[in-house]
Amino acid sequence: MTDQNTRDHPGEPEPPPYRPLDSEEILRAAIDLIERARPMPMSASSIINKNEVLELLNSAVQRLPEEFRAARWLLKERDDFLARVQGEGDLLIARARDTAQRMVQRTELVQEANEHARRVVSSAETEARDLRLKTEDWCDQELGRLEVVLERITRSVAFGRSRMQGATQQHESPPPLPAPERDEFFDQDRE
Repeated sequence: MTDQNTRDHPGEPEPPPYRPLDSEEILRAAIDLIERARPMPMSASSIINKNEVLELLNSAVQRLPEEFRAARWLLKERDDFLARVQGEGDLLIARARDTAQRMVQRTELVQEANEHARRVVSSAETEARDLRLKTEDWCDQELGRLEVVLERITRSVAFGRSRMQGATQQHESPPPLPAPERDEFFDQDRE
């Protein structure tokens, strides 16, 4: 018996090693004895040694229980092996299903994460576009105001220079410049 079988059934006594069935050999010897029996003259009957045949048959009957035990042990081993293989197969199938389910979940999680990422990127692009447009509008408005202020200052400077040139020629003092309204020059003072 192998070590594997001993490990699988530690409390059971070890059965005898398998050998050809003695009962079968004994029964074949009895058949052979009958076939070799001398025929009686003028008859289909044969003369056989009754004691010899009975001894062979009794020996076969005595060995049958041991052989039945060995056969039952082989059947039990086969059933145990089949049950163990079935259990291992069921375990493998359960593991495969679990692995497949985890793979499906990962796939779903990846798809959800990708969709969320697409939404975040789209939202960020929209927000960035809106901010850029608002910034461009604000800059355009501020530059327009600055342009108006600079034009007034340029006109005032030109007016002042022309007055200065005319005053130096006539020695008179230039008339005072009109004071621009405060909120026209400085936008930061506006509310």
